[in-house]
Amino acid sequence: MMNMKLLILPLRYTFSRHLYSSCSVKEIFNTQPEGCKKKLKGWAKAMRKMKENIFVDLDDGSTHRRLQVVIPKNKIPASLTYGCSFEAEGVLVKNPSNQLELVAESINVYGLCVVQDGYPFAPRKTYHPEYVRQHLHIRPRTATFSSLLRLRDKLSSAVRNTFAEDNFIEINAPVLSSNDCEGAGEVFAVKPDSEILIKEMISKDHQSPMEAFFNGQTYLTVSGQMHLECMARALTKVYTLGPTFRAENSKSRLHLSEFYMIEAEQAFINNIDELLSSIEKTTSTVVKQLLEKSSDEIDHYRNITGASKDNDPVNMVNVPYEVISYQKACDVLEKQNCFKNSMIRGKPLAKEHELFLVKYNGQKPIFVVDWPKDLKPFYTKAIPNNKSLVYAVDLLCPNVGELCGGSVREDDYDVLKEKLSFEGLEDKLDWYLELRKFGNVSTAGFGIGFERFLQVLLDIQNIKDTIAFPRWPHNCKM
Repeated sequence: MMNMKLLILPLRYTFSRHLYSSCSVKEIFNTQPEGCKKKLKGWAKAMRKMKENIFVDLDDGSTHRRLQVVIPKNKIPASLTYGCSFEAEGVLVKNPSNQLELVAESINVYGLCVVQDGYPFAPRKTYHPEYVRQHLHIRPRTATFSSLLRLRDKLSSAVRNTFAEDNFIEINAPVLSSNDCEGAGEVFAVKPDSEILIKEMISKDHQSPMEAFFNGQTYLTVSGQMHLECMARALTKVYTLGPTFRAENSKSRLHLSEFYMIEAEQAFINNIDELLSSIEKTTSTVVKQLLEKSSDEIDHYRNITGASKDNDPVNMVNVPYEVISYQKACDVLEKQNCFKNSMIRGKPLAKEHELFLVKYNGQKPIFVVDWPKDLKPFYTKAIPNNKSLVYAVDLLCPNVGELCGGSVREDDYDVLKEKLSFEGLEDKLDWYLELRKFGNVSTAGFGIGFERFLQVLLDIQNIKDTIAFPRWPHNCKM
């Protein structure tokens, strides 16, 4: 008979593994598992000492809510302080206020936090966003910014869900591009950092260091629109959500050097009304989903930041949005004398003009359509009965002004060829022209600034507080 060996695991291992089940703070508040033995891990955000117990607020980042951990004084480690990371095992009970709390049976501190050693955020204190912004690596530990990051995640999910439900296909547009879509020259040029590599790759036809690697000038993308136009001519409805870059010397509250764009393109649209319906459907559905799934987090964020009640995100759900022509908008603005920058008909609207039009519309979204052709990019299609105007739209919203821009694209081969020749882009964008040569269709699309979308919904004054690692002129930390 073969010798059989019985494997006996240490009692402590099997006991501790099955006695306490791990979970998140969010799961506890969602399922209310009163009487269960649970193990939680997180950070100490507040401590209150009483006669027999110490009460610690545990925050694990899964929700804005914190779980109170009750620790008998004889069980609390000296290293358990504000800001430290720790694990608590115990039983969930309801306190006299009918709130769940964890009565700890064991505490294990993982990482110490000594505020006096330079930790930038003291307990029970609030700080100006500009100060918090100086500590990007620790900023997520604050209640405000951790809430923002959760809402940013939920917004991106709502965007993708909305497009998927409407049969749009997601495209991963390239970050490296050979074109400046907007034609404004606000691009970051790309080249290898290694001079040795550049010397190896320089050729007779491409002797410039900026062209050595890719055999042509290459940039960080300013838009995925033109790539989406390719895809729409095969897949009909496409979108992308990804990073874009602008080399603008602007430190305003509405500009970043790196930001994210929601861009969509749809085939078989040849008029502005269908485009407006597409934008309206997308924005209203996205916001509706966000409110349905994250209203508690939104209310929490808006409350702790003192968001204006006038800028209610529900206004983005209520459709249809008001529509006004560029000329009509100018009529409204010309009657005002409260602007720092005078409104000049035929010129772009300044930010204060955009915000006034939103206020004029009751702090609700408003479309501005039928723009002069000289104010919009070359690829915008002219209105058939008035060639001086184009099928373009800006969606103006509270707090930011322009949130979304879109247009019907020029689909006529000869007209586009003439425009490209005038812009000096005929050779560089020959592929873009060729799209109109084989099996061509009309397309239209739009782009929404993801960070500005957050500014609108949460009434965030500075765009630098909508993204984990903001980049702007003279600032690229980490």
